[in-house]
Amino acid sequence: MSTGNEIAHDNADGQAEPQIFSALLTPHRSLNRTGFLAVMLFLSVVSFVTGMVFLLMGAWPVFGFFGLDVLVIWWAFRVNFRTARASEEIVVTQTELRLRRTSHRGHVSEWVLNPLWVRLEEEGDEEFGIERLYLISRGRRVSVGRFLGPEEKASFAKALIAALNAAKRGPTYNPIA
Repeated sequence: MSTGNEIAHDNADGQAEPQIFSALLTPHRSLNRTGFLAVMLFLSVVSFVTGMVFLLMGAWPVFGFFGLDVLVIWWAFRVNFRTARASEEIVVTQTELRLRRTSHRGHVSEWVLNPLWVRLEEEGDEEFGIERLYLISRGRRVSVGRFLGPEEKASFAKALIAALNAAKRGPTYNPIA
């Protein structure tokens, strides 16, 4: 799950340490900016036409309420787009697991864990699948992938466990390369 925006870390020799795993997790949004503009344009036209019908019938206050509806829907979409700025970046190398969480307000929290001591704990339900994932190391428990769906959490957990196992096995020596 490499994103191209990996966190570069230097080892003792001053060279970048090779990454075993890298993932950038972001909340899913099914509507992009173009779709948002199309939906808002459609709602505005429908509300304006319906409001004009009521205005011509003499019910002029209804026209204003249709405008308020469009304004409330616009505000809800703006809040939704603002929360989409949150992200979690997970990078696993031979010597560390780095989790960097950025909130939708831009606040950054970072955890650096030793991959030899990290284990991934899954909480789930038989009917719904995996509900929560936790990285556990030395008594610390950090939630990861909170905004992923159950299938996405299962796929992410499988890939992260494989990366942690690769880090625990250590580097491989290939004399041909």
